[in-house]
Amino acid sequence: MFSPDRESMHPSRLKQLQLERLRWSVRHAYENNAHYRGTFAAAGFHPDQVRSLDDLRRIPFLTKQEMRDNSPYGLFAVPMKDVVRVHSSSGTTGHATVVGYTRNDIELWSTLMARTIASAGGSAEDVLQVAYGYGLFTGGLGAHYGGEKIGATVIPISGGNTDRQLMLIRDFGTTMLACTPSYAINMADFAARHMPEFDFRKTRLRRGIFGAEPWTEAMRKEIESRLGIDAYDIYGLSEVIGPGVSCECSAKSGLHVFEDLFLVEIIDPATGEVLPEGSQGEIVYTSLTKECCPVIRYRSRDITRLHRDGCACGRTLVKMDKVCGRSDDMLIIRGVNVFPSQIEALLLEVEGVEPHYQVVVDRRGALDDIEVMVEVDEAIFSDEMKVMNALAEKIAARMRSTLGITAKITLVEPSSIERGAGKARRVIDKRKPQ
Repeated sequence: MFSPDRESMHPSRLKQLQLERLRWSVRHAYENNAHYRGTFAAAGFHPDQVRSLDDLRRIPFLTKQEMRDNSPYGLFAVPMKDVVRVHSSSGTTGHATVVGYTRNDIELWSTLMARTIASAGGSAEDVLQVAYGYGLFTGGLGAHYGGEKIGATVIPISGGNTDRQLMLIRDFGTTMLACTPSYAINMADFAARHMPEFDFRKTRLRRGIFGAEPWTEAMRKEIESRLGIDAYDIYGLSEVIGPGVSCECSAKSGLHVFEDLFLVEIIDPATGEVLPEGSQGEIVYTSLTKECCPVIRYRSRDITRLHRDGCACGRTLVKMDKVCGRSDDMLIIRGVNVFPSQIEALLLEVEGVEPHYQVVVDRRGALDDIEVMVEVDEAIFSDEMKVMNALAEKIAARMRSTLGITAKITLVEPSSIERGAGKARRVIDKRKPQ
């Protein structure tokens, strides 16, 4: 552990610390930001009402739309002379949101990412290759500063240039990789097709921290098998601070949330009702120490579950399951709720299917149509048409029986679906609002 005094804190001490910090954070937001003062007043709430952690429920939610409406600096709670950096979200859904950082916020974020790297087994002995994008996206610089904080040697290559990425892994002795999971698969594909002499197992690469997009256990197995490494899930949101909000440990049984710095709740996304621990719903974040951009009950739209299991790693922090989808990008196909991650998990169970796909949703007349384009390996694509048809029908049948949807399955040749160094574009929804 990078911060054992915080990560293995006794639950009663943790709650006491959270309450102290919650009171500070709520008052800081109220006293230094007009938006928070207005929304608190409209809800009949005042910071003096926070007497226990349960009083968090009195506070109104903060939404991404409110962050957009206050862009760029309307949610800052410090003067601009104290802001040392500005980032914005990657804009997965809609327009990007803007966040700022004081020097203390940058130090906090660096510590979070150092904890993340340590959770995945990283240390000062590692050579960390950061293949997340640098710039306004928080991934690259977040991993970079965390690597330096823990004392690792950092290779700041950013995303893309896959041939060079592979050469650096081999020549610079990279031991740890940080990128999106889809880009890790892309690296393996590129090596297989363009650098057949390259063997990940003959390099020093041993582990990777992957995030910025949801990914399944099937994709973890794919990455670990093809790269010969241990793959760890990390999670974060630009609006909350960036990567490092939670991460997996050696148990790989959920992502520890750093509760000394963030309070988390699970709510019913339809009603906003707080659900008991162990229930699946939308995760909501409250920052406890952020100065520039405090987030008070921020609705992430990510669907997950919180649980505690007395983890063997010794951390007492709550765990969140892998995000299974988002409440605002959930597909509703003829009345059936489906997350892209469910489609991905099903596809990766089918032999001969590559881990690259795209879902296209359209509306013809009054009915929704869904097409799933799936890459298959070279041997199958070159096989007889009846083999291709049989595989497509097999996938379609599984979707009907497992997900309850009828989809057109289109098998395409390897490398034909657009991919890049960043997040994969999994869904194209062509339906017009009714």
